[in-house]
Amino acid sequence: MGPVYTMDSPTRAIATDEAAGPWDPRLQHGGAPSALICWAVEQLPTAVPMRIARLTVDLLRPVPIGPIDIETEVIREGRKIQVCSARLLANGVEVVRASLQKVRVEPVEPPPETLQPMDLPPPDAGQTPAALFDLAPRPGFTRGMSLREVRGSWREPGPAAIWFRRDGAFIEGEETTPSMKAAQVADFPNGVSNWLDFSQWSFINGDMTMNLARMPVGDWICLDADSYLGDAGAGVAFGRLGDEKGWFGRTVQSMVIERR
Repeated sequence: MGPVYTMDSPTRAIATDEAAGPWDPRLQHGGAPSALICWAVEQLPTAVPMRIARLTVDLLRPVPIGPIDIETEVIREGRKIQVCSARLLANGVEVVRASLQKVRVEPVEPPPETLQPMDLPPPDAGQTPAALFDLAPRPGFTRGMSLREVRGSWREPGPAAIWFRRDGAFIEGEETTPSMKAAQVADFPNGVSNWLDFSQWSFINGDMTMNLARMPVGDWICLDADSYLGDAGAGVAFGRLGDEKGWFGRTVQSMVIERR
């Protein structure tokens, strides 16, 4: 499979078909622009070594496949925290707005009892999902990934846990950083933990917030996801993010629930 993006310039990305989500093959999966924003913001200089600790993405409009312009800005520069903003534009129209916080990198050894070891089977003990969606071919964004179910099932209602690994390049010619690996997966809780029949319901998320206690290690990212559904067309999908070392983060999405 090819890359999710190619870069036309340092501030202009071209989304390929590998960015496509399940709702419409002409539109990107939310994990694609989320990881692209991490890449862009990590290019911004910092006074001391820092890493992304929090990413909040507002999906203002559907994000089309094709050219995407990237704008970034440092909102606050500090010795311990840097706050940044990012905007993605398609044909001059803002489609995604994001806020990020970086924190300084400084070695700390927390008490052993505060660590969160991985309590689910490793990827090689999982099963590849038989099919992601019955109504359409496998979407481009997951087509370039290996998936392993270790609790529940993508095709069955309720909570589930799946390991994800992107098998090719995310941005052509660029390293996929740990925060990018996490952000790709952080937009999946509504799909992994779906309680509703995909053929009868849509449950699109309008945002995503990812918090990271540390950077993930290795290529496999585990998402242990669940959802809460309300009675007025809204819901919340959320999950733990982990690697083979243990749990390192959380993700949450706001959903809009509609009958097809």
